[in-house]
Amino acid sequence: MDASVADVLVLLLLLQTKHVIADFFLQNAYIIQNRRVYGHPAGLLHVAIHLLGSLAVLLVVGAAPQTIAALLIVEAVLHYHLDWVKDNFVARRALTPRDAVYWYATGTDQFLHQLTYLGMATWWIFAR
Repeated sequence: MDASVADVLVLLLLLQTKHVIADFFLQNAYIIQNRRVYGHPAGLLHVAIHLLGSLAVLLVVGAAPQTIAALLIVEAVLHYHLDWVKDNFVARRALTPRDAVYWYATGTDQFLHQLTYLGMATWWIFAR
């Protein structure tokens, strides 16, 4: 396997691991209940947790400081707004985990987060 392919796979694995930890293990009721309020500290806290994890990942793979800064800004804007849109979609429709559309929204949200990581990895490749 080409070293650059291995590097990209490691980056994606680390970002996905960070995502699971930040989105599922480090969220609490405060964050989940308030993310849909635009600008609420809970949503900002959630994004900050993601950014700290991504910062650690990008440092581990040796990304350049300007690449790190750019990727964190893009991730912050995208992650915050993806969650905000999904949370408002779910809230406006009073969806619960019993509703199929709740899972469509959640799955779409998670898919878009993963596309964000593919975009970040692509940016990192071309910035190397």
